[in-house]
Amino acid sequence: MPLPDTIYCAQQIHIPPQLPDILKNFTKAAIRTQPKDVLQWSEAYFSALSKGECLPVKDRLETNLGNQTTDTGLTPGLLKVLHKQLSHRQTCSRTELEKKWSGVCLPAEQLETLLSLGRFGADVDWMSFFALGCSTLGGSLLTSLKYACEILTEDEEGGAARIPFVIFAKLYTYLAHLDGDIPQRDMDKFLSGLRERVDLQGGMIKPVDFISSLHPDSSSIA
Repeated sequence: MPLPDTIYCAQQIHIPPQLPDILKNFTKAAIRTQPKDVLQWSEAYFSALSKGECLPVKDRLETNLGNQTTDTGLTPGLLKVLHKQLSHRQTCSRTELEKKWSGVCLPAEQLETLLSLGRFGADVDWMSFFALGCSTLGGSLLTSLKYACEILTEDEEGGAARIPFVIFAKLYTYLAHLDGDIPQRDMDKFLSGLRERVDLQGGMIKPVDFISSLHPDSSSIA
């Protein structure tokens, strides 16, 4: 077969002007996120970029993962990434969740455990799944809710980590019911005891409001 007549040179190769910025942003994102499988994560990154979707990128590098109760793979930073990607609707499909989970290189067996624990079908209530993710991070109920506040808050890092009480109550009630050892009257009493302080704070609650509260919280959720 004869060689093609066209000989390519540097001047004939068109490089999009935005490519350097794309590669620079990709590199910064990879450093912040530290994916376990760079190729797998890169596929998810550029797929989301091409579709204008939320990127699978952590806000910042996580350096204190040794403080977690167990090394599960899931971290606060990765759960926050998933929340940004999937919380725009009340429910997401199991298939979509599996894809985003895989995109941040989390173990498939852990996802199956959480889906089974929550008894989810083809559609997944995102905030319920989010609560289970927090329980994996925190172990105890109140510590799980502390993680939820830190992930969901719009306060700056290191701030009060406030979230709306209505969201807190929903997460707490779901996890407390899942625990199965906390009577309804104790749940109601716990939430009622927080309400006066919450009302003074414009309907917001922060970890310091509840983390030291007396509560029948002696076992892990997941």
